Amino acid sequence: MEEHSLCPTETPAGNKASFRETGLAAQESHVPRFYQIICVVNSLCFSSEVLEAIENVIQGVVQSLAQKKPPVLTVASRADWRNIEFKDSVGLQMIPGCTTKQIRSDCPQSARRFALTLKILSMIYKMVQSNTYATKRDIYYSDTLLFGSQSVVDQIINDISCMLKIPRRSLHVLSTTKGFVAGNLSYTEEDGTKVNCTCSATAVTVPSNVQGIKNLTSHAKFILIVEKDATFQRLLDDDFFSKVSPCIMITGRGIPDLNTRLLVRKLWDSFQIPIFTLMDADPHGVEIMCVYKYGSVSMSFEAHHLTVPSIKWLGLLPSDLERLNICKDALIPFTKQDENKLASIQKRPYIACQPLWKKELEIMAASKLKAEIQVLTTVSADYLSRVYLPNKLQFGGWL
Repeated sequence: MEEHSLCPTETPAGNKASFRETGLAAQESHVPRFYQIICVVNSLCFSSEVLEAIENVIQGVVQSLAQKKPPVLTVASRADWRNIEFKDSVGLQMIPGCTTKQIRSDCPQSARRFALTLKILSMIYKMVQSNTYATKRDIYYSDTLLFGSQSVVDQIINDISCMLKIPRRSLHVLSTTKGFVAGNLSYTEEDGTKVNCTCSATAVTVPSNVQGIKNLTSHAKFILIVEKDATFQRLLDDDFFSKVSPCIMITGRGIPDLNTRLLVRKLWDSFQIPIFTLMDADPHGVEIMCVYKYGSVSMSFEAHHLTVPSIKWLGLLPSDLERLNICKDALIPFTKQDENKLASIQKRPYIACQPLWKKELEIMAASKLKAEIQVLTTVSADYLSRVYLPNKLQFGGWL
């Protein structure tokens, strides 16, 4: 592999200012001048912290080289359950003093990872310095031969975020948004663009910079998180968010991306209204619901910004299948993967404090059958929006 020079070798240790260029390029904007000034000042303050954190890492590398020692990067073992603790008020969070792993520059197994980490640190530094942004995909496509795969870039960026203790969005790395939002909600994006989800005939894409949106306004009585895009679109076509009562609907279209999770948390912080989930009655749907509610192991270091432990399970409940006399021919037998996934979920720390969830999972495990939300069409074509959801919401049919 071609060698890339990734770190300065002539910069005196301790002289952090020499890493930086001065000033920010003026950018055109439609927002008022005073607001631009406030944003620039705030951005500069936090950008300085980000730059300093990166400089500390590079200084460590330079000092190791000066002492003729092989440089080493130390990162937390993010995927290790031993580093995770569960708290009702937060969800899954990384413990202080968690176990770490070393990315060594002198080890054949990790030397490439070491070089790529420095390369991406260099790119992040330049973006923060110039106040520009890039998606993870942009970073990968800047040198596909060097990085090898998108997953390598994704993992390294998350490692960097965890290592620096700085949220990924503050590193000027944006996620590609795949989620949608609709219903009784309006807000202003960072560049001053006003978005009104209520007036839109179609769903609005979740903003790529959730942190930057402001002036959120809503008369919604609740928020409904929908697992799948097809179900979301059906509810949208049925005008569900205005027929029952004002509400906000969100879908991550499967496993939610970071922006969708951030938006759910921001809406909770802003409005403090009930949040319900509508998922398939299968282990995968339960897993997705748990990600929204309690977070994921790999992103546990950002739990305080991503989780909403007050989320309720509205449907589709395994017990609903028997209650509604759903024909067993319409249900899907478990695969071995389903059995393993459900067994894994049942062992997780948050299930112990959710006895009603535990009972539902036991029903699913005993039947070894799963169902998609679309199974409700076997009752009637519009049963989901006309009967199932209105009754659940009116009579408190959630867990």
